[in-house]
Amino acid sequence: MTDGRSVFDFAMPIERRQPWPSQKWQRYDSDVLPLWVADMDFASPPAVIEALHRRVEHGVFGYGRIPDSLRDSLCGWSDTHYGWGIEPRSQVWLPGVVPALHLACQALTEPGDGIMTVTPIYPPFLKVACQHGRQSQTVPLSAPSTSGDEWSLDAEAIEATIRPETRMLLWCHPHNPTGHIWRDWELSVVAELAERHDLIIVSDELHCDLLLDEGACHQPLAYRFPELAERIVTLWAPSKTFNLAGLTCACAVIPDRALRQRFMAGTRGLRPEPNIMGLVAAEAAYLHGEPWRQALLETLRSNRSQLSSAVTNWSGAELHWPEATYLAWLDLRNTGLGESPTIPLLNSGRVALSDGADFGWPGFARLNFGTTPDRLAEALWRLGQMMSASSQ
Repeated sequence: MTDGRSVFDFAMPIERRQPWPSQKWQRYDSDVLPLWVADMDFASPPAVIEALHRRVEHGVFGYGRIPDSLRDSLCGWSDTHYGWGIEPRSQVWLPGVVPALHLACQALTEPGDGIMTVTPIYPPFLKVACQHGRQSQTVPLSAPSTSGDEWSLDAEAIEATIRPETRMLLWCHPHNPTGHIWRDWELSVVAELAERHDLIIVSDELHCDLLLDEGACHQPLAYRFPELAERIVTLWAPSKTFNLAGLTCACAVIPDRALRQRFMAGTRGLRPEPNIMGLVAAEAAYLHGEPWRQALLETLRSNRSQLSSAVTNWSGAELHWPEATYLAWLDLRNTGLGESPTIPLLNSGRVALSDGADFGWPGFARLNFGTTPDRLAEALWRLGQMMSASSQ
């Protein structure tokens, strides 16, 4: 098999501060290496870029519509990669997964209802309930107690947190920030609780095409439990897999007609159309992006190994092997860097990580290893210097 990295270049650094503004690269000073927001430093697949060029050359950018060919491409992707045969009519295209979380909350729950999620969790999850006058209910995951353990769902804790007013579970599958792929028993717990307590599940599966271990295969929650179709909204997007976040395009897959109609009716007037360029990019990615994705996975596996090797030399730091995403969840509570370790790592180490407090877990940090190997090596060296200094 040809090494995809010889066909697609994931090693060449791309200037991202100029001429186009970048949230990731312009939030901090020019000497800071940014490994924070979930945005990779790689050019998107050539097929996507070529499709966008063709669309730009058309020259007219008026109101668009969802093409049947895009719906068909997502059906094909789902069938090929997950074994889930979805229908074109089950798709509701949206301008992003985070807006979809808010829209689902608005459409499928009432003021005062409880919205539950497990922590740590990427920050938008923690803002949905309060922003819509709902009750925020959080349940901590079971943290690894030894190097051989893994993050896991605490079934007793989630059961104890459910109240009569609990109406929705915001689920992240696979999990951001830990990179955990939920085990079958964990998904079964979620399914049983949802049915018994009459919960709607919004399953954010944004990183589902970035399972890093060889042979790993994503199982959408709605596919795993088809009997729960009337209560599951599945959220997908090409944004993380193909580095297209700025094109704001996502899809809610809602096979149950009644639930889909509730979602559509409850978001009417609030639900903007997706970016027409995002629609073009999504279709090209789903039709032609698989070779690029396979090459990307090889690069991310290598970067993950590089990161893991570095962390073993950081006194007090712990990393539990991320199974998915290009994000690593670091336990820095015993490094001597203080209650907010990302602050000294930024101020003195000149590396920007995401603060664990924003995910509900102070003392942790999320590191984005979706960058070139050389940039990652430099960032890891800087972090290692800080860890050594703090332990002395």
